[in-house]
Amino acid sequence: MQKITYELPSLKEETNQALTCWYNYIADEKRVSKNTIEAYSTDVESFFDFLSSHIGGPISLTNLKNLVASDFRAFMASRRRSGSGPRTIARLMSSLRSLFQYLEKVDIIKNHAIHSVRIPKIPHSIPKPLSTNQANNLIDDNEKNSWVIARDNAIFLLLYGCGLRISEALELNIKDAPTEDWQDSIRVMGKGRKIREVPILPDVKKGILRYLELYPGKSDMDAPLFIGVKGGRLSPRIVQITMQRMKNSMNLPDNATPHSLRHSFATHLLQAGVDLRSIQELLGHSSLSSTQIYTEVDKKKLTDVHQNSHPRSGHLKLVSDNS
Repeated sequence: MQKITYELPSLKEETNQALTCWYNYIADEKRVSKNTIEAYSTDVESFFDFLSSHIGGPISLTNLKNLVASDFRAFMASRRRSGSGPRTIARLMSSLRSLFQYLEKVDIIKNHAIHSVRIPKIPHSIPKPLSTNQANNLIDDNEKNSWVIARDNAIFLLLYGCGLRISEALELNIKDAPTEDWQDSIRVMGKGRKIREVPILPDVKKGILRYLELYPGKSDMDAPLFIGVKGGRLSPRIVQITMQRMKNSMNLPDNATPHSLRHSFATHLLQAGVDLRSIQELLGHSSLSSTQIYTEVDKKKLTDVHQNSHPRSGHLKLVSDNS
């Protein structure tokens, strides 16, 4: 990965150098994704902008060393006033903790004040998958001779048929496409730059090959598989806009997003009897706990079906309310 260099006006030179070392450390040694690095960058820079105004000048390493818990609380309060919710603030503080842990690890500064600050609790939520019919309706299997329609269809097939993240699908190059008869899987680079082999269904492969038939100028095998109308690698935002347009025209629920197709993939496999370990491998989760959340989705659906369909569901509810 190309080396990152920071020269933020809100920081003194020594602090910019330390920040540069941290970013390259998490990129090269922690091997976090490009999207994660960008999120860290946004979070930390917002803190330094606040801190520069808070103390009235560029930030030195000594300033960072002398920060107290009230400084971090003031930052969180400022973000709350700006409309940030608990999840955003928790992510911001997690990014800052990562930075300060690194600075201590390499003996630049030590400041344990940030660890004494209580981070907002994130409300527990479970994924909201689409129904099987809703997911299938999003996949347009017609033979229109439009490479853009074929592109969008191929992307949605990968998200629902293989459980890919949007970033994983859009990072694919032409050489990664399963173009040979013997290819029944696709190599995907997931979080932490971990490579995994994902089985690919015949319908998904058919959709990708259909798109490649219409792909404009596909002579370079190292070119992006999914491109925009100007020829560059497709932006996730375009996929989100496409989904929004389809959601409106097809009267789909609010939870119909590109990422909900990945949730639907996992949930529908679980409902079909696939074990959690297999789903974990397919999704590329490093921990089984990340996959277990889909058992809550399935349990909730079972509870809803029971309460809505059982002849004594009203009685059961009254008993529950009075217990």
